Amino acid sequence: MNMDFERARFNMVEQQIRPWDVLDQDVLDLLFAVKRENFVPPAYRNLAFADIEVPLGNGRSMLEPKVEARMLQAVSPRRADKVLQVGAGSGYLAALLGARVEQVHAVDIDPALVTMARANLERAHVTNVSVDQGDAVRGWPLHAPYDVIVVTGSLPMLPHELLAQLKLGGRLCAIVGDAPAMTAQLVTCTAEGAYQTVNLFETNVAPLDNAPRKDRFVF
Repeated sequence: MNMDFERARFNMVEQQIRPWDVLDQDVLDLLFAVKRENFVPPAYRNLAFADIEVPLGNGRSMLEPKVEARMLQAVSPRRADKVLQVGAGSGYLAALLGARVEQVHAVDIDPALVTMARANLERAHVTNVSVDQGDAVRGWPLHAPYDVIVVTGSLPMLPHELLAQLKLGGRLCAIVGDAPAMTAQLVTCTAEGAYQTVNLFETNVAPLDNAPRKDRFVF
């Protein structure tokens, strides 16, 4: 069965993403330019544009297209930005970011996903995204500070070490909370050590490995 990817892509944008308040034309253009089906495991290519989390193996999955699009719109990437992506996944979100910014540093704890993301990005001729293996849940000091930080798994709380790696005026988008009630947040560094948080939408996403938890009171 040959799927009409262009029609499916159009339907994804018009039926899932635009109705979810993604109205930034730059973001919508990117969703047409970066071919999502090339970042999905071959077995799931026919689900590349479905309103689901596509499995990547090892219990990992891609975020829903509308969640990726909302996060992309929220951080409003700019040409000179340096970006940290915590959780490289298949490389798709990194490719979207890379099409708008100067440099993306994507980090993933899973070696299989690092290999997958690198291969997908290379095949798509994306040259300004690096993919490293490691645990960046508390940030990635190697290239800090960053203009934009995007976290693709959920966090029970935002680690202060991660926030501290934002430049002044830098934007961080992460999904914060515990299942089933999590909130995607946009955090902007307004002054040294000062942050403004805007709640974007409710969702439920698998937590990052080693995500720091709030201290639990023991009675």
